[in-house]
Amino acid sequence: MAGHEHQSLTFLGGTGTVTGSKFLLEGGGHRLLLDCGLFQGERQWRRKNWEAFPVPPDTIDDVVLTHCHLDHCGYLPALVREGFDGPVWMTEGSRELIEIVLRDAAHLQERDAQDARSGGWSRHDPPLPLYTVADAERSFALFRGRPFDTDTEIRPGTTVRLTRAGHVLGAASVSVSTGAARVLFSGDLGRPTHPVLRPRGTPPGARTVVVESTYGDRVHPAGTGHAVLADAIRRTVGRGGTVLIPAFAVDRTELVLNALSDLTRRGLIPRVPVFVDSPMALAALDVYRRAAARGELREDVGPDLVDLPALHTAATPEESMALDTAVMPCVIVSASGMASGGRVVHHLRHLLPDRRSCVVLTGYQAVGTRGRALLDGAHELKMHGRYVPVRAEVVLDEEFSVHADAGELVAWLRDLPEEPETVYVVHGEAAASRALAGRIREELDWTVAVPRPGERVRVD
Repeated sequence: MAGHEHQSLTFLGGTGTVTGSKFLLEGGGHRLLLDCGLFQGERQWRRKNWEAFPVPPDTIDDVVLTHCHLDHCGYLPALVREGFDGPVWMTEGSRELIEIVLRDAAHLQERDAQDARSGGWSRHDPPLPLYTVADAERSFALFRGRPFDTDTEIRPGTTVRLTRAGHVLGAASVSVSTGAARVLFSGDLGRPTHPVLRPRGTPPGARTVVVESTYGDRVHPAGTGHAVLADAIRRTVGRGGTVLIPAFAVDRTELVLNALSDLTRRGLIPRVPVFVDSPMALAALDVYRRAAARGELREDVGPDLVDLPALHTAATPEESMALDTAVMPCVIVSASGMASGGRVVHHLRHLLPDRRSCVVLTGYQAVGTRGRALLDGAHELKMHGRYVPVRAEVVLDEEFSVHADAGELVAWLRDLPEEPETVYVVHGEAAASRALAGRIREELDWTVAVPRPGERVRVD
């Protein structure tokens, strides 16, 4: 690190795309990686997961993770396998969820490599996982949980503070002070009111602010109490079909079950069996219940979070497969939320050709995912090497979004205690990032830039 007197920030991921968040802060002999995300979606991005890391992982001193989603933490086991062995800082809530998420991701990596080997559809011989369950387990030993709103000196002269981001349980915005540099990373920001979490906080001011722009070009519609979801369930049950809800195992499944509980209680949907088909979602639900007991959730959320008399869980692969032949009208909630992998894929294979069925999408669908293809009106979807016709109804319930929209992002910036020198807009598709940058310039009159992948800037 000799010769790096200046503090610099390099945008290694999460720029030009909503995935693969990685930001490298370096100077004064110290390298800190903020987020260590996996690239997902289109092949051009996924391939980047296999490239050599831009700096030797054993030269990184610390990693700080904003939250548990794979596009923010999912590359960590690969970084550890390649030589990183420093502390990994996060909130206590994130710590429990990240272990669940990474263990599952590693298991899927191993299984996909095995399936590709036996199915013969990989161009690699032999196909290998990006990392293994053992790599994931090794990274857990490095985890250091910290409370919100507390300054932690992670190295002499370098302080980190985590502020509630209101996105998913444990999600934080991260303030880093090191030498002359003060940098604030928004992480993924939630809406001012989250259905079950306590609201996002206002972090300390900083000279450099890095803000996400997932929904930088749109405004969420006003809430209707999930009328779209209720209508879709009533219609589908009426024609004897199955409702499939692809939902992220962490946070989204909890919110979907919470909404289904509310709709059932208010008599807006018929009482039909609800199946949760994701062992990971069940593990995450336990974490949320423990968080409720600790007072981490909103005061008006019951200790159980979910109240569904006809709730069933499919823990084993056999129980999951059996759901495909369930003849009664029912609701299946299964991961992943963008239908990019996991158990939901075999449900889609079974249900998409059936006109009685309905698929309810529950949030952001990244370009290149099956969820996005369904949203865009695809007539066929490719799964496990074969094309399946799409005859089922496809509906989007936008009210599940836990990402701030453009106005809410600008409001978060406006609430900061001081005007930053520069705002960098990241974590959005190009049009969304450009649109948010335009709004920041127009409404706040601040200096704002949309960095290029790999771009490096001074922050001291």
